[in-house]
Amino acid sequence: MKRILLDTSAYSNLMRGASGIVELLDDADEVFLCAIVLGELLAGFKRGSREQDNKLILRDFLSISNVVVLNIDDSTAERYSIILDYLKKYGTPIPSNDVWIAACAMQNGLVLLTTDQHFSLLPQIVSEIQKGA
Repeated sequence: MKRILLDTSAYSNLMRGASGIVELLDDADEVFLCAIVLGELLAGFKRGSREQDNKLILRDFLSISNVVVLNIDDSTAERYSIILDYLKKYGTPIPSNDVWIAACAMQNGLVLLTTDQHFSLLPQIVSEIQKGA
C-alpha cells in the first residue's frame, strides 16, 4: 500500500502539473497533508493574487476520498524533538516547519513527497524527492 505525505513544495508543484509528482500520486492508495502544510499553503495564498481561487482548488483537493489531513499531537511533538535533536547534533538545520512535516511522516510511517533536498538529511523518514515543475 502506497501512503504519501505531501509537503508544501510537492502540493505546489502538483498544482503546476509536475509529471513526476502526478504519477506518484496516481499510484498512491492514500495521500496525506499535515496541518503545518495547510498553514503554509494558506499563508502563501494570502501573499498571492489568487487567494480565493487557490482556496477553492485546495478545498476540492481535500475533498478527494483518499486525501486525509493529519493533525499535530503530543506524539508528533515527540518525533519533532527526536528529529531536531539529530539535526542539532550534526549541525544540519532545516526550516522548523519542515521538521514538523518530517515528524508527521515519521509518526505515521508515510513516504514524504517533496522537492526539497534537505529532507534527504533525515534518516528517520523515507522521502521521495522530485524535481519541481
